[in-house]
Amino acid sequence: MNSCNFTGRLVRDPEIRYSTSEKPICVARFTLAVQRTFKNGEQTADFPRFVAFGRNAETIEKYCKQGIKLEISSSLRTGSYKNREGQTVYTTEFEVERFEFAESKKKEAETTHSTPATGASNTDPSGMSDEAFLNGLYDEYPFN
Repeated sequence: MNSCNFTGRLVRDPEIRYSTSEKPICVARFTLAVQRTFKNGEQTADFPRFVAFGRNAETIEKYCKQGIKLEISSSLRTGSYKNREGQTVYTTEFEVERFEFAESKKKEAETTHSTPATGASNTDPSGMSDEAFLNGLYDEYPFN
């Protein structure tokens, strides 16, 4: 069985493209920041890459932007291609089969507009807000 489930926030706005076939198909590619907590309470995140096709991709294009929290059911896809130098490049990504919005628009607005001083309303069991958690992680990675 090839089934994976994730809950996380979009790292940046999805990358949207359309196929060049006779009937163009929407393709959305994006990365989620998925929180992980170790037994000692230390937190980190994983950044899996996702691809969605067709109606899923069109919905993602229309309603999803950086910071939105999603719950995704997907399957793992691996592949390879030859780059311009002739080297084989291996790829791993998750193909979106189904997704849901993990919070309401009101909750999303509260989370994205609150500051640590006023306290973000969306907190995990360790007491760290998603916003504070992600802001701390974004400082460490070059995709700001």
